[in-house]
Amino acid sequence: MFRKKWFWIVLVLIVAGGGAAAQFARRGEQGTLVTVENIQKRDLEAIVSASGKIEPKKTVNISAQTPGRVTKLGVEEGDRVKIDQFLLQIDPVNAEAAVRRDIAAVAGAQTSLEQSKVSLQSSRANLDLARQNLKRQQELWSSGLTTRESFERAQSEVEMRESDLKAREQEIKTRETQLNQQQAGLASSRHTLSQVRFDSPFDGIVTRRNVEEGENVVIGTMNNAGTVLLTVADMSVIEAQVEVDETDVPFVQLGQTAKIRIDAIPDREFIGKVTEIGNSPIQAAGVGTTRTATNFKVTVTIDGQIPEVRPGFSCTAEITTAVKQQVIAVPIQAMAVRELLYDAQGNVVHDQRPPRGRFQFGPLQPAPAAAGPAELQPGEKREEVEGVFVMRDGKADFLVVRTGIAGERYLEALSGLKQGDQVITGPFDSVRGMFVGDPVRTAPKPGTTDR
Repeated sequence: MFRKKWFWIVLVLIVAGGGAAAQFARRGEQGTLVTVENIQKRDLEAIVSASGKIEPKKTVNISAQTPGRVTKLGVEEGDRVKIDQFLLQIDPVNAEAAVRRDIAAVAGAQTSLEQSKVSLQSSRANLDLARQNLKRQQELWSSGLTTRESFERAQSEVEMRESDLKAREQEIKTRETQLNQQQAGLASSRHTLSQVRFDSPFDGIVTRRNVEEGENVVIGTMNNAGTVLLTVADMSVIEAQVEVDETDVPFVQLGQTAKIRIDAIPDREFIGKVTEIGNSPIQAAGVGTTRTATNFKVTVTIDGQIPEVRPGFSCTAEITTAVKQQVIAVPIQAMAVRELLYDAQGNVVHDQRPPRGRFQFGPLQPAPAAAGPAELQPGEKREEVEGVFVMRDGKADFLVVRTGIAGERYLEALSGLKQGDQVITGPFDSVRGMFVGDPVRTAPKPGTTDR
């Protein structure tokens, strides 16, 4: 009785195992479960994304031109200012004293010049008298009515008066030079006096204020920078200065449209155009032997004004580098890289899938070692190519695809595909291990869109 019971148990296990084996075999014959998508024409945009900072197009650092103490401040950091609006003032006492001193020096030089001009007129009059006296002496000498001594004295008097006139003329030139020097000193003093008061050079915002009322400021020298009192930024023209990877820079051109998103203003999107592309890579500060990514600065000028923006805000730019209308588009996730074997005539020789493991009873047998790539025959070559697997008559077929621009989720297919082809998009593991001729069956795939 006991042996009969065990007989029925073993019989049931054998039947169940046979059914499982049959089910396993049927599942293999049905093929791998995959998702497919029909190839169709789409509008594609090639986008280059980069991050950076918001900066004004024009920024002015206001520095001290004369040393002194800050006596009055008219703005706070972050204030918006109008052109010619008062910003701050440095103690003007020394500058005003210098102006008064130079005014007095100019007046003294003008007085000296006028005195020299009077002396010049007197010298000219004395020369005329001396010449008239010499003429009379010559007439008397010709008539024998005067002595030789008187005649020679008249000649000496003319020569002396001529020398005196030349000295007076030279003195006037000297006085005029001195007056010009004093006037230049006065202009410099007045300019220095104008530098103790600072007004806004344009409409903008005070982005930085480094001084407080009562502090002393110093002027810059060759080896020491002067005190930067204020920084005023013109926010009427705003730029996004972003860092673009070296692999994307060749696709960026002047005038291309960009969408800007500012982290501090998350609910809005701004439009701009590329206005500057750096020719040299950005030098990272403090870089040692560690290799860093190479980026280039690209400037995007934003259209319109943004009242709530501040310099230094973080931003992201999406630069549209190419636009294609209604082109054959292939999903990015469908692309695969395969090493294909080409014969001497250039035809593709597809590799065969290794034999699948079979269901077996009893202890597991060791799997056969995977065979390596066969030795190439004369004229044959192997080459890595990009392509997709398509579903045809329930089997997978590999097509080489040449791609163009890349959208967010789709690539432009320049060759290899046509509208209506069913490309296999997943699962990833299945596509990665797929061979030409593998049986496949479809599964529903939710629809996707691309811009």
